[in-house]
Amino acid sequence: MKQIKLKRPNLGFGLGLRTDHYETILSEKPAVDWFEVLTENYLVPGGKPHYFLEKIRENYPMVMHGVSMSIGSMDPIDKIYIEQVKALAHKIKPHWISDHLCWTGVQGKNIHDLLPLPYTEEAINHIVNRIQQVQDLLGQQILIENVSSYLTYHQSEMTEWFFLKEISERADCFILLDVNNIYVSAINHEFNPLDYIHAMPKDRVYQIHLAGHSNMGNYIIDTHDHDIVDPVWKLYEDTLRHCGSVSTMIERDDNIPPLENLINELNHARKLAQSILLEPAV
Repeated sequence: MKQIKLKRPNLGFGLGLRTDHYETILSEKPAVDWFEVLTENYLVPGGKPHYFLEKIRENYPMVMHGVSMSIGSMDPIDKIYIEQVKALAHKIKPHWISDHLCWTGVQGKNIHDLLPLPYTEEAINHIVNRIQQVQDLLGQQILIENVSSYLTYHQSEMTEWFFLKEISERADCFILLDVNNIYVSAINHEFNPLDYIHAMPKDRVYQIHLAGHSNMGNYIIDTHDHDIVDPVWKLYEDTLRHCGSVSTMIERDDNIPPLENLINELNHARKLAQSILLEPAV
């Protein structure tokens, strides 16, 4: 199937669309450039979620972000799920569709967690084939996101950043770079997050995620329930210096504050980007 080749637009600064903010978005039309839609929330047709989705879509660009593609699984690609994703995309016309570089279950059972992969050549070949299948079914390229991780595999032969880079280039897909996830994994596995950032192929980074996390003392967990911390903001600055202008959004999934609070964080990201992108080239 002929694929639609994406061109990297800069959508600006967006937020994850959450039910807590539906009414405020419709009544106040806040200064948010775009919204990221959680794909699984809208796969069942009809009802209030679709009503609000259609109304909000009238005023804001959108992208779709899923958690169930299980691109690293050994199970066959779930073609029914992909057809549902395609139908939703046909309806809301997102700028792109993304999911995670992970596996989420086995033998048809979804355990609703984003599980890391062994970083091996065999895994690269397996995942590249599966991404190509998905892109053929959807008729367009997708974005894959790096996940946070809390374990490693003895079988791994390379770094996570080399693994992600190779997959994106061989599958001809793009990257949703989660800066908070890089920070979380760097703390948990004791690597330099700048090594990760500087290894990213600039032209394949189409979107950036920012979020908060929970610090458990000896390790941290990607929970999306706190404000973004200073080291993650600093890593975002480093990412912009490497990649240039990239569509950026903030995720918040628990302890969700008033929309105004998230817009304040978003405006901070906007100011950082404006400052960094005006820096003279070195």
